[in-house]
Amino acid sequence: MFALKENYPKILVFLQFTLVGLIMLLSKGFFSSIMSMLIFAVGAVLGIWALFHNKLGNFNIQPKMKEGALLVTTGIYAFVRHPMYLSVLVMMFAFLLGSSSAIQSFLFLTLVVVLYLKAKREESIWKKESQEYEAYIEKTKLFLPFVL
Repeated sequence: MFALKENYPKILVFLQFTLVGLIMLLSKGFFSSIMSMLIFAVGAVLGIWALFHNKLGNFNIQPKMKEGALLVTTGIYAFVRHPMYLSVLVMMFAFLLGSSSAIQSFLFLTLVVVLYLKAKREESIWKKESQEYEAYIEKTKLFLPFVL
């Protein structure tokens, strides 16, 4: 049981990348329609916007706290707490639109669950490390601005 708890962050990252890879592999791609291309572009812009405000050295791909990590509340982070996950979901949704099948829909929904679990794990760590995180939660949404 201890090994599972210790490896949980790595398992979530493995699942995330496996699911993204499978969605892309089983899709005709986001070039299959103008709508898919536009949605993919929106997802890419969201990710770039997040990276512009949260420098690469400040976050961890695993749901763990990096030493010296700073809470970012500017840019897209003023609206959502996990914009990189939102970016991934929007881009993968573009692939799903390109050639939706039952298996791809299942993989996408599983990806949503995995990213939700990663986000909740990160948030539990931030709550322990930072009192200002509670105030940040009150002002922002998890994934979708003004909604969720």
